[in-house]
Amino acid sequence: MPEKMNILVTGGTVFVSRFVAEYFAKRGHEVYVLNRNTKPQADGVHLIECDRHAPGSRLKSRRFDAVIDVTAYTAADVNLLLDGLAEFGSYILISSSAVYPETLAVPFKENDERGANAFWGEYGTNKIAAEDALLQRVPAAYILRPPYLYGEYNNVYREAFVFDCAERNAPFYLPKDGSMPLQFFHVEDLCRFIETLIALRPGQKIFNIGNAPVTVKEWVEACYAAIGKTPEFISVTDGTEQRNYFPFYDYDYVLDTTAQNALLLDLLPLETGLRRAYAWYKEHKSAVKQKTYFGYIEKHFK
Repeated sequence: MPEKMNILVTGGTVFVSRFVAEYFAKRGHEVYVLNRNTKPQADGVHLIECDRHAPGSRLKSRRFDAVIDVTAYTAADVNLLLDGLAEFGSYILISSSAVYPETLAVPFKENDERGANAFWGEYGTNKIAAEDALLQRVPAAYILRPPYLYGEYNNVYREAFVFDCAERNAPFYLPKDGSMPLQFFHVEDLCRFIETLIALRPGQKIFNIGNAPVTVKEWVEACYAAIGKTPEFISVTDGTEQRNYFPFYDYDYVLDTTAQNALLLDLLPLETGLRRAYAWYKEHKSAVKQKTYFGYIEKHFK
């Protein structure tokens, strides 16, 4: 990978896009973020203030060695940004595992048929359209399909909810027997894999990415362990919709990450990533959008 690159990151102010922007800036690259400047900006970056749907001529005077598109959710998002770009090198789109129908046999593979997913709805089908729009115009682009991303700056109430349970010394209400698989990927490993793609330019263009799957119970135990605690479990087996009291759908899927593992071996252990996530969360609780899980638990389970 070149020692210094000009990199465009879409977004740059929230969770994944913010972490990506700061990661590459800290490594000495010139990082430009494209956003409307409505939130505090990342450290060490150059702001290009505009809506990605109407960049006008703001991007035409620059050549980017890499475009890291974190915030494309539709075909229009991709096409309008491409219309505004001049010359660029690598293009990496952060897509989603939501492009796979939930009815597929696991593990999901990159060449499996994509389609509507009953849990993710238009989010998944729009991501499919974004992928197609990109590859139609930029066949050499890379598409990454992560599972649940986690780590510093995560403003989604997932691991943060479990951290709150641990801090309260509260029992954890476990969906069924806790055997449902979950799969995660730390945002730093996402950045490291992007670096690998830029450096090696592999022939494969679409990659599932993620750590080895863990069960719900193992994940909760790891979250509690990040605070130095051990959970007391109460199993919920009465058919209650688990999204009322737990941050994930009742939907077990696993991605085949064989191709990723052939390129990037030393992934951040989940336990280490969760300790880092908690260290950030305890100092930035107001940045996370809390949900009403505790209210539901108090009303229905106690």
